[in-house]
Amino acid sequence: MELQMDIPALERFVATHFPQMGDDFRVEELTETGVVIRLHVAERHLRPGGTVSGPSMFALADIGMYLAILARIGPVALAVTTNCAIDFMRKPAAGVDMLCTARLLKLGRVLAVGDALLYSEGLAEPVARASLTYSIPPR
Repeated sequence: MELQMDIPALERFVATHFPQMGDDFRVEELTETGVVIRLHVAERHLRPGGTVSGPSMFALADIGMYLAILARIGPVALAVTTNCAIDFMRKPAAGVDMLCTARLLKLGRVLAVGDALLYSEGLAEPVARASLTYSIPPR
């Protein structure tokens, strides 16, 4: 599907509609089927033991899929998550950013389905895998 938003447009959209996210996330790459998103890991993203918290990893997977969809359908703020399941497979590395590779598997008129692999920067194996479904409002 043809891209409707490039990286600067996606980042402006997030800054405008989700200012609470601050500088936590950055779009690294638009791919043929999705996006690569970086989470700038800070102290507020950590849980006891010094590892990245589950809610922070959920946010990374969720925004990854959201932006993969918006890159293809344009700035539809009310596209919403209807389902997300995450498998936490290994402990993220301490003190490094995380990357999410979000991939659209199906982009329909009212539903989008995809998956996301989350990595600690520098590690080859994913630390988590998420399966997400989004509802796309009527246009």
